[in-house]
Amino acid sequence: MTSLPALPCYLNGEFTTLPHAKISVMDRGFIFGDGVYEVVPVYSGNLFRFEQHMARLERSLKELRIPNPGTRAQWAEIAHKLIADYALSIGASAKNTDQLIYIQITRGVAMRDHVMPTDITPTVFVMTNVMKPATDAQRQQGVACVTADDFRWEKAHIKATSLLGAVFARQISYDVGAIETVMFRDDFLSEAAACNVWVVKNGQLLGTPKDNLVLEGIRYGLIEELCAQQGLPFELRRITRAEVLAADEVLLSSATKEVLPVTQLDGQPVGNGQPGPVYAQLFAGYQQAKAAALATPLA
Repeated sequence: MTSLPALPCYLNGEFTTLPHAKISVMDRGFIFGDGVYEVVPVYSGNLFRFEQHMARLERSLKELRIPNPGTRAQWAEIAHKLIADYALSIGASAKNTDQLIYIQITRGVAMRDHVMPTDITPTVFVMTNVMKPATDAQRQQGVACVTADDFRWEKAHIKATSLLGAVFARQISYDVGAIETVMFRDDFLSEAAACNVWVVKNGQLLGTPKDNLVLEGIRYGLIEELCAQQGLPFELRRITRAEVLAADEVLLSSATKEVLPVTQLDGQPVGNGQPGPVYAQLFAGYQQAKAAALATPLA
């Protein structure tokens, strides 16, 4: 059995390390996947787009009828403590580390019953780890993806811990050496296993609508802001499989990938097979947004 690294974490009011954090076997997160999670990127020790991540966490909790066990200020306090503890554990300054804060909230511990109990206390788990960004080679050359039908449930807008569908989807691409699986529902683009997907045609950036069929990534709002700043046409609408396959550019976005060019899809080149100009503009704008956030860090 692989032993867990002694990374700092927080569980139900106590700061500890991963090997010492334990939950009940009757936790509904373990039994049913009955919980939600959020992942907040940390650049140079500072939380990035924290308010937007907290807003999505609150939406997910509301959908599952789980009371929010913390205020935004309390979540920020826990996160800052873990950021500092992680930096200390590797002998570095927090300002010299990029991390990912993972927050998971389950409904809590109860005897097994599908009905949602209302008289239990949510289980709260938070951990941090080093961020593993896209490599320079991936940014310069782009990445390969494959396509598949979207076989997941129709409440994809909830950032739920029950991720078996996403696990299967990501395995499809992993098995053939691709970085992501771009999924289609009824021949319309939905998203990738762990990313949102964007399409560029004739200089316009297209994304899927914000509805129950996709998880609205935090980059949705950021990318729309970047497009407005740079004069790039932006539209959210249903996108057909044919449009994706005929795109000038296809992009992935997520907390770790930021924005990343797809240059090969199902073994065929996307556009001219090279990262395109819209990707270059968005990536540059993303770095400017990070620099701006560092200039006014969350207290």
